[in-house]
Amino acid sequence: MMKRHWILAISLTLLLGACQRPQPAPTEQKPEPQATALRDHIQEPLNKAHAVQAASDQAADDQRKAIDAATQ
Repeated sequence: MMKRHWILAISLTLLLGACQRPQPAPTEQKPEPQATALRDHIQEPLNKAHAVQAASDQAADDQRKAIDAATQ
């Protein structure tokens, strides 16, 4: 009786081990990115903010130079 349990357990293990998904066929080209529109939409305000920050820094630098030139 105990021998049958072992044989059944081993055979079930072998059967379940043999059940695998078929491997997908390799593709030669990479898939197109799907989230570029969302990423671009999120990145747009950040790019605008960086441009405004650069303009603000340049204006502050110009003002600082003008003040230094006027006080000398």
